[in-house]
Amino acid sequence: MSIGQVAEAPGHDAEPEAGRLFFKYTFFSVDPAWRRLDAGVRTAGKRALAAVLDDWAARLPVRTFSTVGTRADTDFLVWCAAPDLDEVQQLTAQILSTPLGAYLRTPYSYLALTRPSQYLGGHKHEGQEHELTTESFGQKRFLFVYPFVKTRAWYALPQPERQRMMGLHFRVGHKYPAVQIHTGYSFGIDDPEFTLAFETDAPADFLELVMELRGSQASSYTLRDTPIFTCVRMTPDAMLDLLGG
Repeated sequence: MSIGQVAEAPGHDAEPEAGRLFFKYTFFSVDPAWRRLDAGVRTAGKRALAAVLDDWAARLPVRTFSTVGTRADTDFLVWCAAPDLDEVQQLTAQILSTPLGAYLRTPYSYLALTRPSQYLGGHKHEGQEHELTTESFGQKRFLFVYPFVKTRAWYALPQPERQRMMGLHFRVGHKYPAVQIHTGYSFGIDDPEFTLAFETDAPADFLELVMELRGSQASSYTLRDTPIFTCVRMTPDAMLDLLGG
């Protein structure tokens, strides 16, 4: 099953194509009141939530990440890829229906849809701008997630000029093959234009990539690319154990 494609700008598709998926990034934070509950109650709550996540992971690509120690305003991320929004809603509803769910808030939530890039054409680069499979989806240790918005001036540029700048942009990315990108389109279905996620086992490579891209011509057309989330992949049990209890 193909689950991800690099994308960069909107096209004119009237309806989603078969095989395109919704990427859903749901960041949760735990009410401090939960940590004052009896230890046995907290443990039971974590196990119930882990069971829900494990059950869904057997049906859909669902990956769990901790943000404890990397963000002050979130504690963990549930990232899933789904063919329709019903599954996204059902997953979230079941999380919130657990005993621990009563103490969860969602300070950030991003929805995006995959589509082919108008800039890549037939171009592929091993480990980066190719379609990823369910076996490789979310397998790296670190995930860096951020919403992304371009300036309106970008869309007013002629297509060949945008193509030229994006070619230079891709060339920088090729220097960092250990970093994989998932680009989702959020136009009209969420506040950002894109929701970007980068997987890697080497955070330093991602830092160097971002620093180098800051100097590219295309980056001058970036309006906003924050907040940025550094997420560490873990099993549901390990992720929830970091919450305490």
